[in-house]
Amino acid sequence: MNVETSRFLEKTDAVSVGLDPKKWANVLEAAEQLTQSDKIPALAIQVQRRGLTTGSHVFGRKTISGTEPIDDQSRFLIASLTKPMVAMALLLLAERGQLALNQRVSDIVPEFKGANKRQITLKHILTHTSGLPDMLPNNRELRAANSPLSKFVSETSSTEMVFPCGQNAQYQSMGFALLGPVIENITGMPYASFIQQELFDVLGMTRTALGLRGEDLNDENIAEPRVPHDQVHEEGWNWNSRYWRTFGAPWGGVLSTSQDVSQFCRCMLTLGQTQSGEQLFNPCTIENATSNRLHDFPDIPEPVRRTRGWGYGWRMNWPDHRGSFGDFLGSKVYGHWGATGTLFWLDPETETALVLLSSQPYDRSVSPLVPLSNMISAAFV
Repeated sequence: MNVETSRFLEKTDAVSVGLDPKKWANVLEAAEQLTQSDKIPALAIQVQRRGLTTGSHVFGRKTISGTEPIDDQSRFLIASLTKPMVAMALLLLAERGQLALNQRVSDIVPEFKGANKRQITLKHILTHTSGLPDMLPNNRELRAANSPLSKFVSETSSTEMVFPCGQNAQYQSMGFALLGPVIENITGMPYASFIQQELFDVLGMTRTALGLRGEDLNDENIAEPRVPHDQVHEEGWNWNSRYWRTFGAPWGGVLSTSQDVSQFCRCMLTLGQTQSGEQLFNPCTIENATSNRLHDFPDIPEPVRRTRGWGYGWRMNWPDHRGSFGDFLGSKVYGHWGATGTLFWLDPETETALVLLSSQPYDRSVSPLVPLSNMISAAFV
């Protein structure tokens, strides 16, 4: 076996990873066809099982109108794959005794106040049970004005609740917006700096940033995502704008590579270990974060708890939903989607993870990443 050590994942051949070589070749051919047909402008894939990987496989081009190919160091805007990373950074603070998940958000962020909001806890935010909206009614206006995070927080404080906290579950990016000032007020550090220092740097995620800073501002090795219809003529604030790349939205602002995201997955699958063998998270923290926490809330309707599960920042697989991670995955699989066309899932039972980063945003149909995910899960023997 020809093994090349890459941080704390070992790069080797498909057979050693546990992949059927013919089926794996079909996966790579399908990925190539997706980019050649322009269904997806750029695509990066990395799989791992029990610490072994075939490395990053990249297809397509850096820009929508150009021809320069991406490489394994090309960054993607990973959108809501950011949420589990921010959640895990928050859980570090809980492990260190600096906060408790049942604390009220308003006790940490005093400016977060308003009718029916005092009862919202950090646990409500992490499990999408807060009753806050996904996006604000004036989201476009805020972005067009290149508003800072503080403005999104103040607007979230005054917006109406979708439902009383703890009585339902509904995706809420604006809840995760609040985790930025929560981290800052607890640590005395900018939230992006804390996450960089305590998570990304520790895990060797050298091409990952929650908002570009310093020399990274001149980085041209970024896969340009196609923007959705409502962003086409909004160069000042769309996903490819300097504003959005530097903003560092806690709900969706990370830029990363398939290799770096795979590093993060490896930490989760080893129940919190780093590349040096140190324990970043307690295994119990990982187990709680990646299991369905909706059962902790007695007032959430039973069908929601059973079929639309959330951990702490992590989504369980929803098999009957067009946004499932795959059709043949186990009941303990967890992961997340990102609106820019990104997906990762992790299976703790087989110690397997898949990272799919693309530059084709999701629409209302089933993403082409789902059939690709099916092919990959079926390629394991």
